[in-house]
Amino acid sequence: MNPTFVLFFTFAILCLIRVPIAISLGLSSIIALTLIDFTLYPVIQKMFSSLNSATLMAIPGFVFAGIIMSKGGISYYLIESLKSWVGHIRGGLAVVTILACMIFAAISGSSPATAAAIGSIMIPGMVKAGYSKKYAMGLVAASGTLGILIPPSIPLIIYGSVAEVSIGKLFTAGILPGLLLGGVLLISAIIHARINNYGRLPKETMEQRWKKSGKAIWGFALPVLILGGIYTGIVTPTEAAFVASFYGVIVSVFIYREMNWKKFIEVTKESINITAMIFLIIASAMIFGMFLTTEQIPQDFTAWVESHAANKWIFIIAINLMFFILGMFLEAIAIILITLPILLPVLTMFDINVIHFAIIMTINMELAMITPPVGLNLFVVSGISKEKVGAVVRGVLPFFALMILALVLVVIFPEISLFLTK
Repeated sequence: MNPTFVLFFTFAILCLIRVPIAISLGLSSIIALTLIDFTLYPVIQKMFSSLNSATLMAIPGFVFAGIIMSKGGISYYLIESLKSWVGHIRGGLAVVTILACMIFAAISGSSPATAAAIGSIMIPGMVKAGYSKKYAMGLVAASGTLGILIPPSIPLIIYGSVAEVSIGKLFTAGILPGLLLGGVLLISAIIHARINNYGRLPKETMEQRWKKSGKAIWGFALPVLILGGIYTGIVTPTEAAFVASFYGVIVSVFIYREMNWKKFIEVTKESINITAMIFLIIASAMIFGMFLTTEQIPQDFTAWVESHAANKWIFIIAINLMFFILGMFLEAIAIILITLPILLPVLTMFDINVIHFAIIMTINMELAMITPPVGLNLFVVSGISKEKVGAVVRGVLPFFALMILALVLVVIFPEISLFLTK
């Protein structure tokens, strides 16, 4: 039996019976390797060596920073400050939601973390102000996806590790597309609120605004600390992640005083769980990569594309469709680790910039976060709002179309991604 067929068939079956992605990927790869008389002795060594990377150490740092920001009061005071400035305009709460997600994205690097932190505060507030719950859920789920596009971004860290591309350049490339997508969501939110005559908050005085902004200044300073440190060369992305974690602890414990020992233990446990899940997927993907290399699948795939794809635009359209289908069933990190080693030789063949492709891939991963049946943000928002996932899906559909529009613009105009990297 063909080992490649066995690998993908076994992987699909394990996923369908809800075996965790990391175990499904690793187990199916090991089974396939045994069919080609591959010695399994180096497998464990390869799994550990795949994690022995300073670049990947940024992941636990940003995960911890995002969770401490959510549980330590930083996200709450950020939202209160934004409300005081724009909450009184028509559509103001929707604008606050999107802006808060953009700021949180510049700290956490995670879509589910962004949706959870902002949604737990904003969904009840929007419903109270007259917004439909379906719309509020959809807005939070879609805006939360900005967590992996606006730097820092965990998927971009993994992409850079696999493709051996500068993490700093990938982060820089995500800035303008992130602002573009955020801007598209902001415009749509204001128009939608005016059409539906959604409620707004009482206008606050300048004294109240400055008081709340002063309270939130520690949160506003965190993205500046992270990104400023990276782009000025003072710290690497890995060092920035742990600076952000330390800063978050100091602010939560000594300034806002909302982090006690019990909460800190919860934050640590949650960070460990998320990091362990990501790292196990990476280690399992290394076994998958061993099989691909042994069977020369990337080379075979390149030859097949060369003989079937007339030009790079047909290739890009096909790849976007493939990402959409995979996004229905797989987690974003798994998609990157499975597909990128195969696609990299083809990018060279079609002269597609690897940094531009990183942003195309990341926006597709954003779409995967809100694509049923396994979109993570759908489940996060469902849990926060105590509504069925189907209701969240109905709310997110209009935003899905807006995100596809942003994707098309980024694909057609590479300079959106590449302008700041020059």
